[in-house]
Amino acid sequence: MFRRKFAGVLLIYVLLLPVFSFGQSESKLYEVPKETFDKIKEEGTTRSQVMQTLSYMSDVIGPRLTASPGMKRANDWTKDTLAKWGLQNAHLESWGPFGRGWTLKRFHAMVDGPTAFPMIAYPKAWSPGTDTLIEIAPQNGTKKGKAAPVMPANHDTAYTAEVVRYNPTNEAELEQYKGKLRGKIVLIGPIRDVRAHFEPQASRETDKELLDLADAADPQSIRRQAGPGPGGPNNFQQQAQFNARRFRFLSEEGAAILIDGARGDGGTIFVQQAAAVQPATPPPAGQTNPTVRDKGANVPIQISAAAEHFNRVARMVDAGEKVSMTVDLAVEYQDQDLNGYNTVAEIPGSDLKDEIVMLGGHLDSWQSGTGATDNGAGCSVMMEAVRILQTLGLKPRRTIRIALWTGEEQGLLGSRAYVRQHFGYFGDGTTPAFGGGGGVGAGGNNTPRVLTKLSEYDKLSAYYNIDNGTGRVRGVYMQGNNMVRPIFRRWLEPFKDTKWYDPAKDMSANTLTLSNTGGTDHLSFDAIGLPGFQFIQDTIEYDTRTHHSNMDVFDRIQADDMKQMSIILAAFVYQTAMNDEKIPRKPGNWTVREMAP
Repeated sequence: MFRRKFAGVLLIYVLLLPVFSFGQSESKLYEVPKETFDKIKEEGTTRSQVMQTLSYMSDVIGPRLTASPGMKRANDWTKDTLAKWGLQNAHLESWGPFGRGWTLKRFHAMVDGPTAFPMIAYPKAWSPGTDTLIEIAPQNGTKKGKAAPVMPANHDTAYTAEVVRYNPTNEAELEQYKGKLRGKIVLIGPIRDVRAHFEPQASRETDKELLDLADAADPQSIRRQAGPGPGGPNNFQQQAQFNARRFRFLSEEGAAILIDGARGDGGTIFVQQAAAVQPATPPPAGQTNPTVRDKGANVPIQISAAAEHFNRVARMVDAGEKVSMTVDLAVEYQDQDLNGYNTVAEIPGSDLKDEIVMLGGHLDSWQSGTGATDNGAGCSVMMEAVRILQTLGLKPRRTIRIALWTGEEQGLLGSRAYVRQHFGYFGDGTTPAFGGGGGVGAGGNNTPRVLTKLSEYDKLSAYYNIDNGTGRVRGVYMQGNNMVRPIFRRWLEPFKDTKWYDPAKDMSANTLTLSNTGGTDHLSFDAIGLPGFQFIQDTIEYDTRTHHSNMDVFDRIQADDMKQMSIILAAFVYQTAMNDEKIPRKPGNWTVREMAP
């Protein structure tokens, strides 16, 4: 808990300044000279290190689940690498508490019979191991019920049991499962129809798709239609309550291992984290529901299986076969440090060194792949962008600060905490209020919110983010900030030519859209009125194969796309750092509370 003295006077004003007050004379706009641009391009192509950086991050360090040893190693390695390249003030900044870490140590799942085959599957993060299902005989004559026995070093943790199916859709159907689940391996959910792929799984943005983005309306002009959804206004809440009840029933009935059929097919498994059993009654005021990261939470063993293998076993059970499986899952929890850490480093500025340009991406990933496209790609591009600028000896006017976030996959936690610690927050600061990025007040009405501005709020020019996989940059999401259009239009001009990168390849980037895009760390900045931008990228296989899946690996990366992104980011960041004026901000409807330095 940090305590600061507020300024003696509460400064209250509504930030609804005319658009022209944020306007920027194009005659003053800094554009990188051609000779400098050519050097950036040359360094980013013939001497690029972006693929080496990503290979070490994904192949060697591997998955980087927040608070795990892999995450800590990635934090230290990126910090040391940035310092080795010559960046200053390379350090880790803590945030949290996040909760305990989790590491997979060993796993296999085997259908034993009546026909034996190995199951393609992956455990969910923070799932306990099968050692929790094995009763250990007392050692050295210790009587049962006395001192806890010591597990032998070679103790077998594999668990074998009958497989049953479980797919109740209402309270009445729950009753048919009473007394039938204890100790069983339970297949949860229906058999899923797996269809052939007649369309390619990889794609690039088409001219029409880019035109549609360019023609998109200002998000502030779009008003959602209020009204009940399908089944009435309470249908969603009722379904959520039943889902929690259905999950709690499995625990109450003593189910041993829960297996669902993962999204994906053809060997691709999309898998994230396990779920904790929630209590039947809401927690007392001031307390929250347990999460899988809380020590002592009730978390069943949970596994996601390839759809084809899940379906086969389910059909075997439906055919009346008595199917048995053996699962061996060994995990390790980390309880020593419950905080998360962001990696931060800087290229110091000159005459405007107290002002900041930021770039970043999230360093954490899920456990089934190696986090190459989500988001080792973005982090490696950002690291390459600052390496290019540092290697060329370019001297920015503003300080350029790179930040590699953690906890993004659990809710933008690292970047939200950083923004709250350095720039500002809405409300009293105890509960982050993010989303909306200016415009109207909380809840979509015109009631102003109170924004507490910290010392760096007015010093930030812009934050740039990459987090949509390996696909090349095609333009910028302006997040409803039309005042940046003439600036970004000029800065994209060198990349408009389809042959700027390579005469044999179209690597153009020229689309600007007012649209918002969500789900990643630029929102932490945008939410309190700071210019935060995510770049438009080609999709490639992000949604179909790699995002949060076991196929999120280095081999799915496109090297030319990575180099193109690195060059564009280096140019954007450098021009932002050199420009006379900061990037204009959207007007917002809030009152401001200034904190004393």
